[in-house]
Amino acid sequence: MKLYLRLYLILVVVQYTSCSIITENDNEKPPRPNIIYIFTDQQFGGAMSNAGNQYLKTPAMDKLASQGLSFDLAYCTFPLCVPSRASMMSGRMPHEAGIFINTYISEEPFRFPMLGKIMTDNGYNSHWVGKWHLPVLETDKELHGFDEIMGGGGYGGLDSMKAIQAIEFLNRDHKKPFFLVVSLNNPHDCCELSRGDELKMGSIPALPSVDQLPPLHQNYEIPDQEPDYLRIFQDQYPKVFPSSSWNDQEFREYIWGYYRLVEKVDKDLATILDVLEASGLEENTVVIFSSDHGDGLGMHKWNQKFSLYDESARVPFIISWKGKVREGTRSKIPISAGLDLLPTVCDFAGIEPPKGSLGKSLREIALGKSSDINRKYVVTETGFGMWADVGEDIFQKARMLRTERYKYIAYDKGDKNEQLFDMIEDPGEMIDLSVNNQFSEILKQHQEYLAEWLKKTNDSFNYIIRPNSIIK
Repeated sequence: MKLYLRLYLILVVVQYTSCSIITENDNEKPPRPNIIYIFTDQQFGGAMSNAGNQYLKTPAMDKLASQGLSFDLAYCTFPLCVPSRASMMSGRMPHEAGIFINTYISEEPFRFPMLGKIMTDNGYNSHWVGKWHLPVLETDKELHGFDEIMGGGGYGGLDSMKAIQAIEFLNRDHKKPFFLVVSLNNPHDCCELSRGDELKMGSIPALPSVDQLPPLHQNYEIPDQEPDYLRIFQDQYPKVFPSSSWNDQEFREYIWGYYRLVEKVDKDLATILDVLEASGLEENTVVIFSSDHGDGLGMHKWNQKFSLYDESARVPFIISWKGKVREGTRSKIPISAGLDLLPTVCDFAGIEPPKGSLGKSLREIALGKSSDINRKYVVTETGFGMWADVGEDIFQKARMLRTERYKYIAYDKGDKNEQLFDMIEDPGEMIDLSVNNQFSEILKQHQEYLAEWLKKTNDSFNYIIRPNSIIK
């Protein structure tokens, strides 16, 4: 039935879509490209078959990767929905916008220009499909700037319906370039899966026999010298983190189910991409694919987000533009999926990004005109406040700084509040080098980088280098 629906929708597009993208002076300039930003919810960057994961199949994501440029070291700005999405749409760090938990509690309106408004004000038709979860009301068009929101509110309906709504938009006769955001929900149903609740986006196959489950990850165990607060937080919320009491088989079952949810959303992505290809729009459309944050996925005995380990903080990020972006290439440059999205979209659209934007455009790299973006590091922040209506200083916070080779994590409380990992020799983040005197200079350098970033972004994060640190 799903296959029939997809074929039918493609035929409808071929028959009825007659789209031309028109600029104000079409004779003088080539048309500006359409831009589609599609993102999933809670997808770890390694949860795709094109990333080398043999325990799931993601043909739609693989197709995008084969047609474009994949950034293997893309990090969200905050491993939680609202803070991360706020960064995507504003190009600013969550703390700059006053967002520290999974809601926006300020009495003041969101104060940074949002991407929908930037695009609309510069001649684009801006359209949003799916889950919202932004620090701006859907009714406040003056702030978010989208001409139309389909779905929205809560989870925005089934992902399959979001795909149909995106296709309905693509079917229209577009008189000017468009910016389409498609916010899909899965694999976020892993939250329900972990609790044994009904899945909001529909069922997945029944569990197979134990011998058919994926194995435990190599970094399944909790690292030695881990800062204590991460497990304190895990134990405080057993309904959110049922993994605190799971056995090995339960972790394997969770990993299997998570991969099925990724495959499920991949099929909805395929529906959109198939229609885009059939519509004739593909050659003048930039497609960017990402996720708002990752999931622990049983690594370090963690499910859920919040953590600054790669599984929760690293996300997919693919840029595709048929015939223009370097096909099937991969980059190991650390990027910020949240901060870099806005300037990248603006650059493709020929728009100057707002002053103060912290991100870097990835357009030149995607088009093969550059190999670097002149950046020393990217930063991800997190807080452990859940949904409570509290201010930022009530709960613990942490910051992660990622350079090309190393990752440095700092917590603002706790007897042991630092970690340093060699991400080439130890990509699973199991060996903490912050307690190894041989890495004292590297540790000091990363502490200085973080101090530099805190000052640059006016970040109130304040931590003390504890006596057990090798840097006194």
